[in-house]
Amino acid sequence: MNDWQRKSPLDWETYLNKLVKVVAVEKHEYEGWVLTVDPVSATIVLATFPENEKGSISFVMGHAVQEVEILQEGDSDMEQRLARILVPEESQAYSAEELERRKNALKTWLETNHIPVGEQGELGRTLSVAGVLSIEPPYGPEQCSSTNEIILARVQGLLQGFLQQQR
Repeated sequence: MNDWQRKSPLDWETYLNKLVKVVAVEKHEYEGWVLTVDPVSATIVLATFPENEKGSISFVMGHAVQEVEILQEGDSDMEQRLARILVPEESQAYSAEELERRKNALKTWLETNHIPVGEQGELGRTLSVAGVLSIEPPYGPEQCSSTNEIILARVQGLLQGFLQQQR
């Protein structure tokens, strides 16, 4: 077990949201922003943001880590940028008006394509497709649920196409 693996999660927490240089076995060096450290394997998850690219994630296995040097403290902007990496688009916060707009747009599109759809639940927030599938806010493919896997897969595919059209 190396020194890095012997550290506690509280020790690793001090590296979060900081730009670090990691020296691993065979003198391999990695540089990036610490997104997280796996508490079981001590693996470091690094995020980098090359110019004109969305960003990438790399993993340095805990057993290979020889040294970790902090190069720069992260500011609140970097903290938010790192947090957005792991948050899927659909789970971003939506206002009540935006959710209503999304629901109505999807409902209209389903009706236009002759797919039977209605609203259910006490606030009418859930869309019910043909009585066998429900779509919860924010109305993406991941929010579809049904016991019929064939219908589920088809509606999720349709919904994915609809959302791509909207962008």
